[in-house]
Amino acid sequence: EDNLKPKVQWLKELGMDGSQMAKMVVKSAQLFGLSLEDNLKPKLQWFKDLGIDGSQVAAMIVKFPTLMAVSLEDNLKPKVQWLKELGMDDQQVAKTFARQPSLLGLSLEANLKPLVYWLEDLGLEKPQI
Repeated sequence: EDNLKPKVQWLKELGMDGSQMAKMVVKSAQLFGLSLEDNLKPKLQWFKDLGIDGSQVAAMIVKFPTLMAVSLEDNLKPKVQWLKELGMDDQQVAKTFARQPSLLGLSLEANLKPLVYWLEDLGLEKPQI
C-alpha cells in the first residue's frame, strides 16, 4: 500500500481517472512495480523535454501501459535518434509517439528499420514515411 499510493497519486496528477488506471492494471500491472523516482518521473521529464506534455503522456500510458517499463537509454533514446536521422524534428517525433505510443515497444532493428527500408523500396521518400 505504501508503494502504490504515491504511484496512484502521480497518475492522478497526470490526469488519469480511476477507470483508466483500472485498464492499466489489467493490461500491465508491472507499471505499479516501477520506481517512481528512478523510472517514472525521469521518463515523464524526458517525454516533456521531447515536447509531449503530461496529459499526452497519460494518454500514451493508457494506450500502451508497458511504455514506462521500456528502457530510456536502450530503447527510447535510440529510436528518437534514428527518427531524427530520418529527418524528423522533435515536434514530429513527439506527435508520432503521442499518436502511436506502441511504436516505442517495437524493436528498432527487427521492426522499424526493415519497415522503413521496405517503404523506401516501394518508392516512398523519407519525408513521406
